[in-house]
Amino acid sequence: MDLQINKISKENFSRYGQLITTQNIESQDINEVTTKSFFDLVDIEIYGENKECRINIFKSTKRIFPLEINMLENHPLSSQAFIPLQKTNFIVVVAPISEKPDINSIEAFQVSPEESINFKPKVWHFPLIATENSNFLTIDKKDSENNLEIYNFQNN
Repeated sequence: MDLQINKISKENFSRYGQLITTQNIESQDINEVTTKSFFDLVDIEIYGENKECRINIFKSTKRIFPLEINMLENHPLSSQAFIPLQKTNFIVVVAPISEKPDINSIEAFQVSPEESINFKPKVWHFPLIATENSNFLTIDKKDSENNLEIYNFQNN
């Protein structure tokens, strides 16, 4: 299957999570008017007994295209945010929340520089697709036990 990569927007990504952006968001001046703060851009969701979240850095290697999408994963107990630490594009491949991913419902989105995403819990997605070697700050559940489900298309 050839996937068309769509430009991401808050509207077309909303069923999978949130687009994190400062575009068209009201800011507040803080720190003696030296900083613009954009509050509450994302909903971090943590479920289970331990509700602590963790912040990680993923060092990603540029993917080689065409890329085979042979599996999808989800995190049933938390959302998962990906925030690039430098200006870069990246691609997300997703499928709606369901018991197993529907291959006919898979979508791909390009995330532009200075934008980030946060997957809702249980949203099927392919691992990070970096378009260049880059670092990403991620936020998810600290106690990650039982917080990863993998669906391999070849085995099912």
